[in-house]
Amino acid sequence: MIRLADEVFAVRTDPSQLNVDQNVLNRLKKIHPACVTEYAVEDGPVAWILIIPVSLEIMHRFLKKEISEKELFQLTHPGGEYQAIYLCSALVLPEFRKKGIAKQLTLDAIAAIREIHPVKALFYWPFSSEGALLARSVATSTGLDLFCRNS
Repeated sequence: MIRLADEVFAVRTDPSQLNVDQNVLNRLKKIHPACVTEYAVEDGPVAWILIIPVSLEIMHRFLKKEISEKELFQLTHPGGEYQAIYLCSALVLPEFRKKGIAKQLTLDAIAAIREIHPVKALFYWPFSSEGALLARSVATSTGLDLFCRNS
């Protein structure tokens, strides 16, 4: 999964992207346990999603390119009130793709966050056509407005 993440997102060559390590994962789980979700089979994880609930202000600043992905994460604190969800990443091993796993993980995570927070919008930064399709499908299923940061 780490190799796949490196191939898709190239965080090592882009300092503005969030480089997910154990400290980041721990902080995300403090923001909300549903921020990091995985689907595993007997051999281990085959799909992983990462979402970050944020304020509308942070969402708009990110969409206008006033802040980076890393700054979005740094400005989001546990215990805050969140009105938007950043669809940060979804990774699925090739042999498990096109089975709806990433969509269901994302929908379940959004539902868990919405139990506590008045989420009004979703947003994403596309790295692949599959990611953009997933974001649109999730937005349609949730009925939430969807915004895209253009590269």
